[in-house]
Amino acid sequence: MKQHIITRALAAACALACAVSLAGCGASEEGKIRIGIKFDQPGLGFKKSGTYVGFDVDVATYIAEELGYTRDEIVWKEAPSAQREAMLQNGDVDMIIATYSITDSRKAVVDFAGPYFVAGQDLLVRDDETEINGPEDLNGKRLCSVTGSTSAVTVKEKFADEVQLMEQPGYAECATALFSGIVDAVTTDDIILAGLASAARGQLKVVGKPFTQEYYGVGIKKGRSDFAAQINDAIEKMIEDGSWERAIEVNTAGTDYSPNPDYNPPTPTEGE
Repeated sequence: MKQHIITRALAAACALACAVSLAGCGASEEGKIRIGIKFDQPGLGFKKSGTYVGFDVDVATYIAEELGYTRDEIVWKEAPSAQREAMLQNGDVDMIIATYSITDSRKAVVDFAGPYFVAGQDLLVRDDETEINGPEDLNGKRLCSVTGSTSAVTVKEKFADEVQLMEQPGYAECATALFSGIVDAVTTDDIILAGLASAARGQLKVVGKPFTQEYYGVGIKKGRSDFAAQINDAIEKMIEDGSWERAIEVNTAGTDYSPNPDYNPPTPTEGE
């Protein structure tokens, strides 16, 4: 019964997020900063009781305040993985901080500041799973990842002949598929999986063998090097004053997760 309740809660989170994202569309956004985040990623970007919480939210809030905006002057926008480039190109948001990996293909159409974090793609499995202990055990397995994510691309490039990939619009749906046995594992960045495992209260676990490095950047519109420099200054300050480390600790509490010290904290140099 407990598992059923958790599964329903994870699945409902994404549906709620979609509905909430439509609210307030008629409100004036003049004099405010519009920031795209995820609404369905526990520990990173999550809509909870009328507020937004998570590591990405904390980073975004810190940057916005360094740019001169108050918390009340931040307009949060849902930024699904497959829509992020279009949102920046169309001017729907001023920046996107949504587990947004910096890649050459993305840099062809948008710019980045950062990175502000370096994650690694890993695997999330049910707590009683014994056969999957790393990427070497994926042959014949069914995986779930999110449409438009670098994780899904990596699976197609590295494991296309070994696994069956299900793509979903959000990680809540992937977690639901994992609980129900439709898939054997969920794959994406380790810090995202840590948030999902925390929300599942011990019924899911991260394998703990990352096989990529994902440099999270702040997505901005093409040609704004001055804006990138300001964002990078804010990220550097967040790291130096200890706010970055505290945000990691708060948002991964209750898990064994810690950032890879070989890559974190990163030096923000993109876009300048």
